[in-house]
Amino acid sequence: MTTPEDASPSPTSRVPATRKSATRIVVMGVSGAGKSTIGTLVADALNVPFVDADSLHPLGNVRKMAGGTPLDDDDRWPWLYLVGHELAATTASGIVVACSALKRRYRDAIREQAPDTIFLHLDGTLEVLSARLEGRSGHFMPPKLLASQLEALEPLEADESAVVVDVGGSMSEILDRAVSGIRQVHGQ
Repeated sequence: MTTPEDASPSPTSRVPATRKSATRIVVMGVSGAGKSTIGTLVADALNVPFVDADSLHPLGNVRKMAGGTPLDDDDRWPWLYLVGHELAATTASGIVVACSALKRRYRDAIREQAPDTIFLHLDGTLEVLSARLEGRSGHFMPPKLLASQLEALEPLEADESAVVVDVGGSMSEILDRAVSGIRQVHGQ
């Protein structure tokens, strides 16, 4: 087993204490990591629905971020409640939700409603993430907020069901590592 610090091409996985029937996944990471793209591909590979948590943000949050102002916790709690609810309420065999989930307390808030959630952390270097953000258009998260997100990111801890995948490879490599890691954690 590797750790995120190893930066090896294989995912880091932690097996959950209990297993539920639905596979609930949060694809997490900073802006530019590929949460929506990889999340959609993972959902397709697992034949489950995909939800981008950005679509669950209240309009005030979207306006704030578009104006270059980072969200504070008061902005995030109602949104995280909706993310957790979306995961918990699925009637499908699983669900994939793209959500930054940068801090432990945010992941804990999600797990309050969906305790068996697996967090897929898309991890990358500042250079890779910056390049991805520069090439993206039509998104409300400006590239200048990347530094604040990287500063806010709290690594996954040993008691969190998790898969960590480096985003430096091709989409195919990232997808293969992600799906393999999720199946290992979920016991499939």
